[in-house]
Amino acid sequence: MSEIKTHKVGIVMNGVTGRMGTNQHLMRSIVAIIRQGGVKISDEEVILPDPILVGRNPAKLEALSNTSGVEKWTTDLESALADPHNIIYFDSQTTDRRANAVKRAIAAGKHIYCEKPTALTTEEAYELYTLAKAAGVKHGVVQDKLWLPGLQKLKMLIDTGFFGRILSVRGEFGYWVFEGDSVPAQRPSWNYRREEGGGIIIDMLCHWRYVLDNLFGEVKSVSCLGATHVDTRWDEKGQPYKCTAEDAAYATFELEGGIIAHFNSSWTVRVRRDDLLTIQVDGTKGSAVAGLRECVVQHASVTPRPIWNPDIDSPINYYDAWLPVPAFKPFDNAFKIQWELFLRHVVKDEPFRWNLLEGAKGVQLAEKGMESWQKRAWVELPALKP
Repeated sequence: MSEIKTHKVGIVMNGVTGRMGTNQHLMRSIVAIIRQGGVKISDEEVILPDPILVGRNPAKLEALSNTSGVEKWTTDLESALADPHNIIYFDSQTTDRRANAVKRAIAAGKHIYCEKPTALTTEEAYELYTLAKAAGVKHGVVQDKLWLPGLQKLKMLIDTGFFGRILSVRGEFGYWVFEGDSVPAQRPSWNYRREEGGGIIIDMLCHWRYVLDNLFGEVKSVSCLGATHVDTRWDEKGQPYKCTAEDAAYATFELEGGIIAHFNSSWTVRVRRDDLLTIQVDGTKGSAVAGLRECVVQHASVTPRPIWNPDIDSPINYYDAWLPVPAFKPFDNAFKIQWELFLRHVVKDEPFRWNLLEGAKGVQLAEKGMESWQKRAWVELPALKP
């Protein structure tokens, strides 16, 4: 029996003491990959991540090291970047810190994988792409929702022609984020401070860009209205503060091919729908509603024929004509799936199209959404040069 070839890949993981970095990227992705024995290329070849945790708080890093079993950690980013064993730099810091650190990693010759938004402005996000391209390093941006089971089922329906001609897409995202006075808030206070990179437009429109571009068609223009519905919240120390960033956004997108999409995004809404995110797609031959994990469909042949009459109770139960889409394959954690694809891209040069240019497109949509809100007008999205 031949010896298994193991590609041990050093990864600088910066900012993983935060909620998303710890849960999704470290524990459910990198640690999970290590525990499964690495990314299997073949019976004779495997990729094994070898992370080092980087952050500003040594106590948090030490605690995370103990919890995760990842022994290496440091508060010195420069030393981690200087180590030739570390060939990938990953960033899940707050948005306002990301671009500068990514630039330093590119200058150090590291391959780049980072959270979105990649920067606070389109100009800076696009600069990261051009710098990485010029340096010849590989690069990727987290676009996790593409691998959610619900959206994977939706893509299968699109690929098999279930919808006929797609007419429209309706997205509802959000939940009630507690103010933090009597019930602890589920999101960090910086999310509600524009000066620290907060706001739901920069956060969520980056997501909607890659979802729309990859599933339905490239976004051509946007009309967006933001709102700060809750103006006072309480921070991690229990102190009240004024919110300077929007907590809700109501956006309409015009896509190539004439498809119209509308997404409501809110941290001030109470959920009465199938999931925290639902996406309804209507086409000439059928419709579907996808959540994070489930998806239901209604074919044109079983669509009921409603007649408007508010004077009587509806004779139709509108839920009856929908059927669940079965799981057609096992579904792993969406963040982990993309991590494995990026590791294969770095080691085996396999294709990986979700790069820093795609990240810049997400920032562009958010920035144009803000512009639309300020101007109270539709705003076009110029193409970013590859």
